[in-house]
Amino acid sequence: MIVYVAKRLALMIPTLIGILMLTFLIIQFVPGGPVEQLVQELRGRGQTGEVAATGGVYRGAQGVDPQKLEEIRKLYGFDRPAHQRFFEMLWRYARFDLGTSYFHHKGVWQLIVEKLPVSISLGVWSFLITYAVSIPLGIAKAVRNGTRFDLLTSTAILIGYAIPGFVLGVALLVLFGGGSFLQVFPLRGLTSDNFAQLSLVGKVLDYFWHLAMPLACLIVGSFAVTTMLTKNVFLEEIRKHYVLTARAKGLSERTVFYKHIFRNALIPLVTAFPAAFVGAFFAGSLLIETLFSLDGLGLLSYEAVIRRDYPVVLGSLYVFSLIGLVTKLITDLCYVWVDPRVKFDAV
Repeated sequence: MIVYVAKRLALMIPTLIGILMLTFLIIQFVPGGPVEQLVQELRGRGQTGEVAATGGVYRGAQGVDPQKLEEIRKLYGFDRPAHQRFFEMLWRYARFDLGTSYFHHKGVWQLIVEKLPVSISLGVWSFLITYAVSIPLGIAKAVRNGTRFDLLTSTAILIGYAIPGFVLGVALLVLFGGGSFLQVFPLRGLTSDNFAQLSLVGKVLDYFWHLAMPLACLIVGSFAVTTMLTKNVFLEEIRKHYVLTARAKGLSERTVFYKHIFRNALIPLVTAFPAAFVGAFFAGSLLIETLFSLDGLGLLSYEAVIRRDYPVVLGSLYVFSLIGLVTKLITDLCYVWVDPRVKFDAV
């Protein structure tokens, strides 16, 4: 096991380098980089700002001085060859230095930390609610397979799965967010303006009051996959021969279910916990964040791509890729923890 973990950790290094290299190469050919965007911004300021001293012509209409353009390239580091910039970036990332944003003028780590409260709130609670509802519901559906309860719950979760989250968000805003009907829930932010003056209970209620509609949009479509996976896994285990043998020995249904079926059926679900948790935590939801004015990692990543804020794009990609690779390793180790029969000796 130690050898296997060491191999997996060693393979993470070329994998990370490959991901960063591919993204870095694509960035070199994408038009409208940070230098071009800043030049356009300077031209716009010139066209609407002061008149140049010579001839009464807008300075912005004449373009940017070559000397000024060279200073901008040097400011962003584009005065050096691409391969030199790439290896400098790798050396910084090896020391977990993600650099500074071109447009926010803050460290990339600082930006990620500032956006984490929104991502934590949406990701963690949507993950917990989804699993807390889906696993018991899937077990109940497996036990009552083919009954009216199974049919009605399947219909309900599939309808929820078919409704896009942002469409549901618009409907909730119209109905309960002060649209055409009721003003029940707030429209923006995680907390109210008077959050600091509230009691502990009041802060908790205010926090979930703001999260009610965004969470509803995120989790309604998430129930179907986990619920049906749980149901199918339990049904598969119930039909196996060892269950028939246990029943033939006279064991009660409760003993058969919890001591034999339950553990084996939970293996695919338990081993998927790390990946599902990290995915919900860091994936973000751009449309939901935009719709409810929540400034999270999803919105940060989108704005970084649009504005060609390369340090934020590459820095966040590096962090998320590293977390994803570690999560895959933890998922594999969970197989051994749940089922000791799994061996990695041949890997």
